[in-house]
Amino acid sequence: MFGWLSRDRRAFMRLAVGGPLAGAFAAGPSSAAKQAKRLRSARDVLGELGVRTFVNAAGTYTRLTASKMPPEVLSAMQGASTRYVDLGELHEKAGDRIAQLLDCEAALVTAGCASALTLATAACVAGDNVERIKRLPDTAGMKDEVVMQKAHRNAYDHAVRNCGVRLVEVETLREMEAAIGERTAMMFFLNHAERAGRIGHEEFVGVGKAHGIPTLNDAAADLPPADNLFRFTKMGYDLVAFSGGKGLLGPQSAGLLLGRRDLIEAARLNNSPHSDSVGRTNKVNKEEIVGMLVALELFIERDHEQVWKEWTRRCKRIEQALASLSGVSTEIFVPEIANAVPHLRVRWDYRRAALVPEQAAARLRDRDPGVEVRPGYEDGLVIAVWMMEPGEERVVGRQVRGVLAEAIGASS
Repeated sequence: MFGWLSRDRRAFMRLAVGGPLAGAFAAGPSSAAKQAKRLRSARDVLGELGVRTFVNAAGTYTRLTASKMPPEVLSAMQGASTRYVDLGELHEKAGDRIAQLLDCEAALVTAGCASALTLATAACVAGDNVERIKRLPDTAGMKDEVVMQKAHRNAYDHAVRNCGVRLVEVETLREMEAAIGERTAMMFFLNHAERAGRIGHEEFVGVGKAHGIPTLNDAAADLPPADNLFRFTKMGYDLVAFSGGKGLLGPQSAGLLLGRRDLIEAARLNNSPHSDSVGRTNKVNKEEIVGMLVALELFIERDHEQVWKEWTRRCKRIEQALASLSGVSTEIFVPEIANAVPHLRVRWDYRRAALVPEQAAARLRDRDPGVEVRPGYEDGLVIAVWMMEPGEERVVGRQVRGVLAEAIGASS
């Protein structure tokens, strides 16, 4: 069921991760726990500022600061912060290491997934031509059209438009074939919208290959499953983008761009620290590059099946806390794409309780401790457990029970 990493690939990963940075997390759980305790005892700037904190039962939303970095990642970042390096050299060598780990041609640590989209587009439009790089988003004399399915339009394609390109929307395979011309620089695919469009992965990549047009897959939040780190490059996408601070548990302002060596090298030239480039604002520092690499190593070595079982257990513990509430039903489910991990859906008779899910979410937010649940309340209250600390599912269970018990008149 969990065939995310084949036996051969697991063996390769164990070998590959045995490099210099492996020591960052080789000390074991007890060392990590001690380090986490030291980090928690540090100065509480958030408390000084009066910034509200909460239990994350929502998931990896950027607005809610997505995920927490493991102590091993923080330790590696702290170690990197004490020394000077040439940023270009670090980008290159970290990219080579990541490409080795993910069995792809090349890789680049970016300033989040949105940055990866901008740099990928710049690479396809301006390439490694210095004069063109300096002129973006002025695309005069360059290929400046990006073909994509209408169903794949989203708020994040602004990162593609940053390069001055025009988005050409299509709906069918025939329309896509007809839309490709001498001005087509790239084809863009939004991974979590695969089912919404009429052109699937294989057809999309096939069209790109047939016409010699680079294809980019935005798979920002699509880890797990872990095999996605390999799947899309093996499928034939020329470029694939991931968020670093979601399922990978890396720095929030980091991401990954994977794919063809020539395009990754061009993306690097369109990126910081190159001053006169569209990506100069997309600065990634040495700490984030190192942190992203270590987070990736940890993710690859994780026992994904055991982690999945733990997420399921957390859902069941919250279910148990709500089991005796009259009229309340629960369901464990896994979203099809994006944040594809166990979630718990909670429903009740909204009319009888005079409480709709959005109101319940607001009341949970105001409790002590506050709880943030997944946005979108069309089909009940949805609880994500995978970004919680161990034991926090019991807190969430108590808080949800308290809110619903008050509303439906049940004893808590």
